[in-house]
Amino acid sequence: MNAITTTQPLVSIEGLTIGLPFGGDRARAVDAIDLSVHRGRVLCVVGESGSGKSMTAHAIMGLVPRPLKVDGMIRYGGENLVGMPAARHRRIRGSRIGMVFQEPMAALNPVMKVGKQIEEVFRFHGVPGPHDARIVALLEQMGLPEPELLRHAYPFRLSGGQRQRVMIAMALALDPDLLIADEPTTALDVTTQKQILALLKTAQAERDMAIVLITHDFGVVAEIGDEVAVMQHGRIVERGLVSEVLGNPQHDYTRTLLAAVPRLEPNPSTKPAGAETLLSADRVTKVYASRSGFFGPRREVPAVTDATLSLARGETLGIVGESGSGKSTLARIIVRLLTADSGEVRLAGVERNLLELGHRELAPLRRRVQMVFQDPFASLNPRRTVFEIVAQGLLAHGTGRREARRRVEELLDLVALDPAVADRYPNAFSGGQRQRIGIARALALEPDLIVADEPVSALDVSIQARVLKLFSDIQHRLGIGLLFITHDLRVAAQVCDCVAVMQRGRIVEMGTSEQVLFEPRHDYTQLLIDSIPGRGMLSAHTGSRAK
Repeated sequence: MNAITTTQPLVSIEGLTIGLPFGGDRARAVDAIDLSVHRGRVLCVVGESGSGKSMTAHAIMGLVPRPLKVDGMIRYGGENLVGMPAARHRRIRGSRIGMVFQEPMAALNPVMKVGKQIEEVFRFHGVPGPHDARIVALLEQMGLPEPELLRHAYPFRLSGGQRQRVMIAMALALDPDLLIADEPTTALDVTTQKQILALLKTAQAERDMAIVLITHDFGVVAEIGDEVAVMQHGRIVERGLVSEVLGNPQHDYTRTLLAAVPRLEPNPSTKPAGAETLLSADRVTKVYASRSGFFGPRREVPAVTDATLSLARGETLGIVGESGSGKSTLARIIVRLLTADSGEVRLAGVERNLLELGHRELAPLRRRVQMVFQDPFASLNPRRTVFEIVAQGLLAHGTGRREARRRVEELLDLVALDPAVADRYPNAFSGGQRQRIGIARALALEPDLIVADEPVSALDVSIQARVLKLFSDIQHRLGIGLLFITHDLRVAAQVCDCVAVMQRGRIVEMGTSEQVLFEPRHDYTQLLIDSIPGRGMLSAHTGSRAK
């Protein structure tokens, strides 16, 4: 281990161990780790799902589930947080140590306005009111639009990036000494991600606080971190300054993670020569009714405007852009989960415009077009087992239960899950594991076309690489077309033959991956490329040829 600094740490972790219930894949979630966090520094904790990163953060916060046993020392302010009385820990949690959780929609109360949720922090810790001015000031510091109006909004009215900023505002409300951010930019588009990271860095500098940032993205580490600790199977296998670990990794696991980081470099097209057009969309348009602000008059908001594209059999077409650019709306129109206002969508072998077909006419075509959704927490039925979820389409199309079982186990193995988990429910899995279950479900019927909406955004880089390879292998074997929606241009460069860039509902640039990502013609495309976190440092240390 490298010597980081000789100053007194703000938080010192010594021999932290968290046991797991009997029968798990290992005895301990966290296995006798030592860590120190210093004021004014950003410590990044990196590792795959299940490595113990989040459990370590929860131990600091006193949020480890009751059946699990926590041993060791977590020293803060002369006290040991391990075994501290719950009432005392509650006074520290939120006031001296704040946390930003991975999924803001799950962490925020859906039936309470965001301003009231921030006010709860002040009230719980006995801060005298009125609090309105402080709440508005916090939201303004987070860069949120119209904070005076936004504080009256419910979480579902906000974008993912806005919800994350509200979570950060809550965590910083009482100027804590330590902020723990658990995957704060997962699934956010690159420009929003860059803004959130800049916001965290600014808040850290202004308050001279420490940050523990949990992530699986080495780009985020390169962008914001001072120090990095790499965790595997509950243990810290490497720790040091970010520049040292990225520049000269000592442990094989660290090198494996770095090698799996997608690179912004040209990817030779594998599009079959002379392949037939599998899918075409022509001047697809969708307009939503909305309001100006939160209480203003109704107005029309174009979600997709005159979108035109085509996809050949065996080809991967990437659609990239920020949140709200229309990517997911276009995807849902193509699979007929949304109705377009106008335009045409045609599928090979089907004479009529898909947008004109009724539900009965669409039913036999559903097998040919499958979708992988962005949010596995919302898209998996929590009351069904993994087998029931993945086998649903197979059983509906006449596959026998025994054959469906065999096929489900085969699919789970393909997406890097133990086939033995088939009888578990979604709540037993991490976000990344749930995403893989969604991918297995989409692959079950061997469709002609898969529409994948951010299918790897929540995955660790090593699992991400395996899933992307899985898509590629199945695509080549079956000759399927893949419409791949992503905010990560590195992923687009790795898997896509062609790329369409969307901004405010319009396709502003389209061409081969090499043309769009390495010779961009539109300023917006260049902005997306420039916003990739840690691009310069990672390019130097991973051998990327990105310009």
